[in-house]
Amino acid sequence: RRFMAVFVDEPTVEDTISILRGLKGRYEAHHGVRVSDAAIVSAATLSNRYITDRFLPDKAIDLMDEAASRLRMQVDSKPEELDEIDRRLLQLKIEAEALKKEKDAASVDRLKTLEEEIAELQSHSDELTTAWSAEKNKLKGAATAKDQLDRAYAEMAEAQRQGDLAKASELKFSTIPELEKLIQETESSEDGGGGVVSEVVKPEDIAAVVSKWTGIPVDKMMEGEREKLLQMEDALRKRVVGQDPALEAVSNAVRRARAGLQDPNRPIGSFLFVGPTGVGKTELTKALAEFMFDDDTAILRLDMSEFSEKHSVARLIGAPPGYVGYDEGGVLTEAVRRRPYQVVLFDEVEKAHPDLFNTLLQVLDDGRLTDGQGRTVDFKNTIIIMTSNLGADALASGEEGDISEGAKESVMSAIRAHFRPEFINRIDEIVFFKRLGRSEIDHIVDIQMERLEGLLKDRKMHLELTLEARNWLAARGYDPVYGARPLKRVIQKELQDPLARLLLEGRIHDGETIQIGVEGDQLSINGVPNDFAKGAAVLN
Repeated sequence: RRFMAVFVDEPTVEDTISILRGLKGRYEAHHGVRVSDAAIVSAATLSNRYITDRFLPDKAIDLMDEAASRLRMQVDSKPEELDEIDRRLLQLKIEAEALKKEKDAASVDRLKTLEEEIAELQSHSDELTTAWSAEKNKLKGAATAKDQLDRAYAEMAEAQRQGDLAKASELKFSTIPELEKLIQETESSEDGGGGVVSEVVKPEDIAAVVSKWTGIPVDKMMEGEREKLLQMEDALRKRVVGQDPALEAVSNAVRRARAGLQDPNRPIGSFLFVGPTGVGKTELTKALAEFMFDDDTAILRLDMSEFSEKHSVARLIGAPPGYVGYDEGGVLTEAVRRRPYQVVLFDEVEKAHPDLFNTLLQVLDDGRLTDGQGRTVDFKNTIIIMTSNLGADALASGEEGDISEGAKESVMSAIRAHFRPEFINRIDEIVFFKRLGRSEIDHIVDIQMERLEGLLKDRKMHLELTLEARNWLAARGYDPVYGARPLKRVIQKELQDPLARLLLEGRIHDGETIQIGVEGDQLSINGVPNDFAKGAAVLN
């Protein structure tokens, strides 16, 4: 007989939930924990949404298996929270022992801070250890009761077969009800939560495994993160000045995604940032990466000037079969495949070859892209940001304040002339950046001073900038055409270079307050220890 082809389709989420319910008992028996029905539903839905390179029900079963395994390990071993505290305690104690041999003031201050932190952590560790021991004993008691219950049922069946009705009656009406009551009390207190350890796999445990696998924060939002998201514009405003409409557009996209209201088949957001040079387009992207990942380098940045020739477009998705570099993958697809939750920046996108935009159509519309090896890469958890200087002259030449409708129309005309309609139509929002005014430059001086002070933090130095010095820097760094970049050059030349020379000459010492003022037409830099002037230097 000839073989018959049998097509086995991937089951739906509903079918997967039924399969998991059937397998639940075996995994509970294997790991010695309980799996809640809500966790089963979460395993099926979250794996279908976020784990795109595998199929149901396999990936959902693995999720349930790993969540149950992690929970069992937490019950048997020290809880993660307690383990982290104890590791931190050991690290601090080692550091404190080393510092006891040092006699300088900085080491003494550091030792005092360490001892306070050690005392606080030790108290917290003792509390958690006591609670963990009590809960662990309680869970062990419940496990023992379950074993005794199984034996009691077996003994009752044996007694009934042997005709020992007295023993069967005692087991049925006394021993078994007591054991069932004990188990029910333990499980009901466990369902209440709030303990150090748990023997019930909950949706949060499934979400934690998904986050660990993919790096996507799908676990339940804590109160702190909710507050952080609601104040997102304020956090971004600490780095980006004078561009409130852009901050609001990006913040709304992130809030929409974390609240679960985002279209699941498109990227979190796709934006085209348009404006003059030096007004904060790239800086906003870095600020967004810092807000979401606590690291402004957690960003995939592609400079489109490198993709100006037709053949270079293939670098994005990888070389086709038979060409050099086929095994390496594309710079875009491979980076997103390995880290699906990130900010993707296409910098100065108008400098790229027009064929590149054909590649981006699928990304913007369907949130996916097929690389040179035929693998589908998921872009649904990325934020796509493109920056451009098209029509920037109209925005740079406008008045300070809001952007006029005429300037916007002029920019849109330039965009429509350069990009195809199907590309423009797929972008969520085109965000206009206005030129920076003098007041914004004053604020940027403060931001740059904070960064400079951060560089001096290890040397216990503090910067004090007078109002005259601030105005002096802002006046020389203000250029309506070039934005904030001239200010950075002025600060580097007029402040950082002389300060570096004074530090190397030993005229300003560690731990001093650096006072920056204006004398004549030059900045003056003075090192002041303990509120007494010392080491003054007036720059000529």
